[in-house]
Amino acid sequence: MLGAFGVATTYGLVQFLVAARDVLVLVGLALFLAIGLDPAVRWLGRRMPRWAAVAVVTVAMAGLFLGFLAAAIPPLVSQATAFVHELPHYLSQLQDRSSTVGRLNERYHLQQRLSDAISTGGPGFFGNLLGAGRLVLTATAQTLTVLVLTVYFLADFPRIRQLMYRLVPGSRRARAVALGDEMFAKVGGFVLGNLLTSAIAGAGTFVWLVAWGVPYPLLLAVMVALLDLIPVVGSTTGGIIVTLVALTVSLPVAIATLVFYVLYRLAEDYFIVPRVMGRVIEVPATVTLVAVLIGGATLGIVGALVAIPVAAAIRIVLLQSVFPRLDRL
Repeated sequence: MLGAFGVATTYGLVQFLVAARDVLVLVGLALFLAIGLDPAVRWLGRRMPRWAAVAVVTVAMAGLFLGFLAAAIPPLVSQATAFVHELPHYLSQLQDRSSTVGRLNERYHLQQRLSDAISTGGPGFFGNLLGAGRLVLTATAQTLTVLVLTVYFLADFPRIRQLMYRLVPGSRRARAVALGDEMFAKVGGFVLGNLLTSAIAGAGTFVWLVAWGVPYPLLLAVMVALLDLIPVVGSTTGGIIVTLVALTVSLPVAIATLVFYVLYRLAEDYFIVPRVMGRVIEVPATVTLVAVLIGGATLGIVGALVAIPVAAAIRIVLLQSVFPRLDRL
């Protein structure tokens, strides 16, 4: 009976984790963001109470977000509307064999592949109006949930961290505190550095597209900045999309845009990221790629976003605890 009870308890726990998976992902993402913003709160906390520091950071982040929306939504809407209006013209170019897009369509059958993808997706490819509205409401609710949880976690983070450390036996607690603080520092450095590098990617994209007359510069720049939040694959995906849009201008502009993103990728890997994040993460490139792929396959975008800090935390445990213990055996 005791064994059966243990099996039943384990089964119930697994079922609970599966059922609450989406909520637990939101909670984990909020805790991840709180850890990333905690260094700024602690810096302000030296000059004011913690609740005031949390309020300042929250108001600052909300102000930046609302200010960005106020400045970006009107041109985003106008550029998206212009794209919809120009869509028939782009489709007609696919049939024009004298144009660059038409020649690519004739060689690689782009229109046929797009039609096959749509037909394969069936009626749910674009979704009906109710499904789209439900998706928007769900995304909005999840975003608000993450933001509210982040503020609460940020305010109570010292007690949360103390609770985590109290779960460790007293004889090993000092070691756990040292390892935990180092992990939190790496997560915080990664979050703030990732936000800064994404802003640089978006700004560089906007300047490049305006200089070469590529349509929808702000829309594409925002897309690149958001995709760049995903390590390794984000900026590459954004660069491919922008290059395809640049084909509507001319083939030389598209080639120049592709070269720009290749050079930017090299600059981000070897100049921007080392200077912005310094030696905070210290994760080898191979481990970074594998971690992002595994995280993306497990939890999607959220998994890819948190994969590198998790890999950095595992690396700390291996280097400072596991490997020294194995070397003594």
